Amino acid sequence: MQNYGEYFRALREAKNMTLREVEKQADVSNAYLSQLESGKVKQPSPLTLHKLSEIYGVSYDLLMEKVGYPVPERKEKMKSESGKTSIAYRVGDISDDEELELLNYLKFIRNRKK
Repeated sequence: MQNYGEYFRALREAKNMTLREVEKQADVSNAYLSQLESGKVKQPSPLTLHKLSEIYGVSYDLLMEKVGYPVPERKEKMKSESGKTSIAYRVGDISDDEELELLNYLKFIRNRKK
């Protein structure tokens, strides 16, 4: 993914979180998070990606892969820790654009419930 900033923004918004809320939970500055989402950070640290993966509820490997770090095959990790099969396993490969659209739709659904 060339500009993964949009992806990080979509993840945060799907969780209905502000940059300040993520800053507090991840202990990563608001300015850095903003730069990450705007694409100004070219190579975020693995530690930051790990913190964000826990907050956003996505795989650390996935975030590493999104920003261009090499990761081993993830086939064995297609099940979440709760034992549920991941959506990627159920629907097959999806494009980056489709993934962003799904995240935006998830945000819409979650906001509608409130």
